[in-house]
Amino acid sequence: MGQDRPVTAERSNPLLQSFLPLLVDVGIPLGSYYALSAGFGLGTVAALGWSSVLPALRTVWGLVRSRRVNGLALLMLLVNAAGLALSTMTGDARLMLAKDSGVSSVVGIAILLSARTGRPLMTTGLKPWVTKGTAEGTAAWDRLSAGSAPFRRAERRFSAIWGSALLAECAARIAGAYTLPVDTMVWLGTVILVVAVLVAMVVAGGSCADPMEKMVGAEVAARAAEPDAAESVAGMPVGTLA
Repeated sequence: MGQDRPVTAERSNPLLQSFLPLLVDVGIPLGSYYALSAGFGLGTVAALGWSSVLPALRTVWGLVRSRRVNGLALLMLLVNAAGLALSTMTGDARLMLAKDSGVSSVVGIAILLSARTGRPLMTTGLKPWVTKGTAEGTAAWDRLSAGSAPFRRAERRFSAIWGSALLAECAARIAGAYTLPVDTMVWLGTVILVVAVLVAMVVAGGSCADPMEKMVGAEVAARAAEPDAAESVAGMPVGTLA
């Protein structure tokens, strides 16, 4: 009885634990911004400022506790800082349309830099889907991430594709803001963003996520087969082993 509870807890929580950093560092700040601006009527600057409190605390806590930068929390700080800077921009309609793409550019650049430094930011969102939230899949991911060069390349490539797609989307929206009619770009900007996200999902999914999922599955199967092989050897007669 006393040994059953830890096993049950371990099996019921891995998916939640995998998504928790994404929820805390990205979901809560974004949700609080929209709640404060739309629900409580705060201005853009005030809403961005208050929604930056948790990412700031998480970033500082990570530096103090483990002397490591919390990538997702820092990314949200950069995004909010860009929003604060862009909120001061005023002018004609084309300038207002162009500044809306600034957040995408900040996110894209941060993701690209993280891939180049070997700590890809998109890993937090990708890992739960590849591992299916299971303890075995998570352990297999960790082993592959530590010891498999092809796996690490796919992991970095996944973030590089997403970062490139967001930067391309930003460039396209800025170009459109100054070359196309304003009325067209009002709706076309959203279309460009959706297309960029869909392209990133298809390209990164097929070239990175799918191979990584297969590698994780193979690693899980190989590790599961090891006890069976050991038991077969242990059960063989001594003369056979000789």
